[in-house]
Amino acid sequence: MKILISNDDGIAANGIRALAEALSVENDVYMIAPDRERSAAGHSLTMHTPLRVEELEPKFGLKRTWVTSGTPGDCIKIGLSVILSPEEKPDLIISGINHGPNLGVDILYSGTVSCALEGAMRGYPSIAVSLASMKSDYEDFKPAAEFVADFAPALNSIDFPKKSILNINIPKLAKEDISGIAFTKLGDRMFTDNYDKRVDPRGKVYYWLAGELVPRCSDDSTDINAVRNNKISITPVTFEMTHKSIMADLEKAFCKDGVCKWGQM
Repeated sequence: MKILISNDDGIAANGIRALAEALSVENDVYMIAPDRERSAAGHSLTMHTPLRVEELEPKFGLKRTWVTSGTPGDCIKIGLSVILSPEEKPDLIISGINHGPNLGVDILYSGTVSCALEGAMRGYPSIAVSLASMKSDYEDFKPAAEFVADFAPALNSIDFPKKSILNINIPKLAKEDISGIAFTKLGDRMFTDNYDKRVDPRGKVYYWLAGELVPRCSDDSTDINAVRNNKISITPVTFEMTHKSIMADLEKAFCKDGVCKWGQM
């Protein structure tokens, strides 16, 4: 299998190294990653500055490696459009392994998830993988990387949905301590929106985002609770954002005799 990997923690991150080493045993793996951390970059793209790309000597069993000055979305977009040859185009795109969880609606801010979504937007099966811990050494990523290497070939047995990714969060535990896999829905908020107000030496006010973990919710079907119960959470996520169920009500409220125009409201 040909696999393209990227991340939002930067090319030197422990998570993407562990992922590369695990996947390269059985697959042809290509890496295109940012030159520095791009966490919480969302689905931003480089528009007003040059986007630089440099090929590096591949390590960790990789076939080829590139580093870019851009965002996670840039890495996938330019990789599929320009960098990879037709023979190198991937069967699967994997973003991660992220240093820290991407759970609930907080995925809307995630560079890791947006990296995978860019692949899905281009029509490629794509997954985002995160290790649910904010303090992780290289060795901590190995069980998660082993799971991804085992999981990836199994995707060939499903009809991977269009306009969708799988968002995977793995507890920071030894393999034998993980209590199973849960197929989940997105939870609400993982963190609160607290800001720490401070004053600098010049008397100017500034703020640090200092969110705290939200207390446990009662819905056991969410990704947040699955990880809290030491399970690997796998959530199908789609970027098909049209809210179709309300369209009939909108037409009823704002249209007359099948005609909708300004002045009939």
